[in-house]
Amino acid sequence: MSRSYDCSEPMERTRGIAEAVSAVRRGELIVLPTDTVYGIGADAFTPAAVNALLEAKGRGRDMPSPVLVGSVRAAQALVEDFGTYGQDLVDEFWPGALTLVCRANSTLAWDLGDAKGTVAIRMPLHQLTLELLKESGPMAVSSANRSGAPPARTAADAEAQLGDSVEVYLDDGPSGDDAPSSIVDLTGAVPRLLRAGAISEARLREVCGVLLSDEDEPAGTPDEPAEADDEPAKAEASAKADEPPEKAAKTERSGDADERAQ
Repeated sequence: MSRSYDCSEPMERTRGIAEAVSAVRRGELIVLPTDTVYGIGADAFTPAAVNALLEAKGRGRDMPSPVLVGSVRAAQALVEDFGTYGQDLVDEFWPGALTLVCRANSTLAWDLGDAKGTVAIRMPLHQLTLELLKESGPMAVSSANRSGAPPARTAADAEAQLGDSVEVYLDDGPSGDDAPSSIVDLTGAVPRLLRAGAISEARLREVCGVLLSDEDEPAGTPDEPAEADDEPAKAEASAKADEPPEKAAKTERSGDADERAQ
């Protein structure tokens, strides 16, 4: 039986976060608010829980879940390297509505789906969710909706779609932003914009100086090898459906309606 907590009440908020952390550690699913839309989350390092998340959404492994983190240090432990461009973007926009697709740390024992060595990571600008992530650790988080349906902007919207597949619902009122996170792929030599969301392309260019888009340069050029493009393409599809989002430190990835996490 699912449990819902009204996080506008201090006692309910404290109890809800504690119950959500316990549920995640047991390999169960939770719904959490983010600065974009509501997300459905699971322990990123429990493959059975991540599979349950994908099943709850009605999605396949070809759309791997983004990851949300509670700190930059946590995110740094999950990726090979942000590089110069990525670090500038993190410094400017995290916590916030920016998902970064990076090469995953090859030593990590996790299974987010058919991610082909990449991870979409984000640190959300939402106090409750950051508190939760600092207790739970990195979470696989996708938008809290069935695949193909509109992302949930309230906990009630999420519950109507996901029902008892989720153990704990954290209700913190309507989500803060209709727009999903912007998604930037850092797996090539030059950053590539996969989706312009809450952060405009112009604003991203101001920070990193150079930013490719699909219009600028086709896949498979010397600066962007085809094999590096195939992986972010999955992240883009995944991120466009999720948002949430990772929402180690601060990460997340997008999926089917995204942002994720988020």
